[in-house]
Amino acid sequence: MAFWWPLIVIAIAFAICKLLLMLIPDNVPSIDVDTSDVLDDGNQAKDNSFIYIPSRRHTDKVQCYEPATMKYLGYFPALKPDEVKERVVQARKAQKIWAKSSFKQRRLFLRILLKYIIEHQDLICNISSRDTGKTMVDASLGEIMTTCEKIHWLLSEGEKWLKPEYRSCGRSMLHKVAKVEFSPLGVVGAIVSWNYPFHNIFNPMLAAVFSGNSIVIKVSEHASWSGCFYLRIIQTALAAVGAPENLVEVITGFAETGEALVSSVDKIIFVGSPGVGKKIMRSASDTLIPVTLELGGKDAFIVCEDVDVPHVAQIAARGALQSSGQNCAGAERFYVHKDVYSSFVAEIVKIVKSVTAGPPLSGKYDMGAICMQEHSERLQYLVNDALDKGAEIVARGSVGNIGEGAVDQYFPPTVVVNVNHTMKLMQEEAFGPILPIMKFSSDEEVVQLANDSSYGLGCAVFSGSQRRARHIASQLHCGGAAINDFASNYMCQSLPFGGVKDSGFGRFAGIEGLRACCLVKSVVEDRWWPFIKTKIPKPIQYPIAENGFEFQESLVHTLYGLNIWDRLRALVNVLKILSEQPPAPTSNRRRND
Repeated sequence: MAFWWPLIVIAIAFAICKLLLMLIPDNVPSIDVDTSDVLDDGNQAKDNSFIYIPSRRHTDKVQCYEPATMKYLGYFPALKPDEVKERVVQARKAQKIWAKSSFKQRRLFLRILLKYIIEHQDLICNISSRDTGKTMVDASLGEIMTTCEKIHWLLSEGEKWLKPEYRSCGRSMLHKVAKVEFSPLGVVGAIVSWNYPFHNIFNPMLAAVFSGNSIVIKVSEHASWSGCFYLRIIQTALAAVGAPENLVEVITGFAETGEALVSSVDKIIFVGSPGVGKKIMRSASDTLIPVTLELGGKDAFIVCEDVDVPHVAQIAARGALQSSGQNCAGAERFYVHKDVYSSFVAEIVKIVKSVTAGPPLSGKYDMGAICMQEHSERLQYLVNDALDKGAEIVARGSVGNIGEGAVDQYFPPTVVVNVNHTMKLMQEEAFGPILPIMKFSSDEEVVQLANDSSYGLGCAVFSGSQRRARHIASQLHCGGAAINDFASNYMCQSLPFGGVKDSGFGRFAGIEGLRACCLVKSVVEDRWWPFIKTKIPKPIQYPIAENGFEFQESLVHTLYGLNIWDRLRALVNVLKILSEQPPAPTSNRRRND
């Protein structure tokens, strides 16, 4: 027992020291970001207070409006290709300076951002809500928490995963040291979607900047207003740590803006639809830059018969209805075991009937507006196609008072049963608050159903047996799985995020996403330089000896033979061949003797 006491005392002392260090406030500077033009204080200028109907025709301006009220927010320029390329040139100059920055400086940048985010959660969520129609709670879950978690992970582990990683040298290179170095790529380009405007900007930006890159981000034309304000936060924090100007840029525009970005940068990250993702790949092939694509999803939500039905139904509703279907890992296909199908549907119906969509900033509605104009018509089209093929609507939520004069961009939460895979609702990404629920009879059947999709982003599997849930999830062809939970892997920022099939490829987040912003370089050097150096054995020096191949053959047996006695016999032959080699001929070329 006496042996353990010192270890216990040391452990307690270490824990106390850690606690005391946590109590000491960090000396992190505060930043002051101008918010005068984004706060809706009721005193907006007349030009920025009218109800706006967006034009279908793309112009030289990106017009911005609140989806929930259609109130006009202003506009930003649709940058032309030469303007985009100039932004990239400036970012490239800044990157060459930033690449020499210390991890201490980069961590201070992250701490300043984290402090600002925590102290201004209401502001950030308010702006995301106004620009995309999501509720404040959904903005907090998807924008604030995920971003804070990513910053915390980078602060804790980022430097460790960017340091040189030493690897095994193998048998033939025992006298060498092998390592992998991770250096910045240069200028990273990102084209991001509208659904989480804050997190979708910060997610690639944090990884790129922390790994020593600059980044130019094209934000969606449906979320440019918030994106340009979030850039102001980033640039203010960078200035506070003495970073060069133009290290992070946000650009606005339409397709040609994005195409110009792809053709100018050293890597492209794209979050969007499979159709546009294919165009990105074709453009990237011209310059052969690496591409990360996070495309659509049609995640399967599987409910076995041995679950707590009310508990799982609440999680299912959150997965399907969050942010009016804006969740990038959204549950869009529900497979429920036949033995609990009726009770599960009844629970979902009860929840959905209590859900109301309405102006998100009023604070009393569960869901906000659909961000993209006319998307509600597409959602109704998918529902109608299912109804025409035999499906049935068993419940719809309600839409609250959206205000006089506002354009209706709300879609009520909808529960659809008797669905099958002939229906577009079960095959095409909906991105809306619809719960199509289908029965299954066996684990084998549900695996087959879940894999019957062109998408493969994620899945959620619920069972009273964790082993059973793991077994089902292990057979699903997708990029991530949550066992007895929904989308929890996205909150674990140490994990990579991405999909397969039409959901894209490559990963962001985690070690893989961080290193994907780097040039991965293999380095080999002598372990005991200059005392032991690589020397070409005489049998294979030029001119190669007659028994050169015999030497090589014996050397391979010596190093990799499966039997120790065979390796020893081969080693004897190697030594014999070396001892029989004549001395190197003396050069007979003499000049000016």
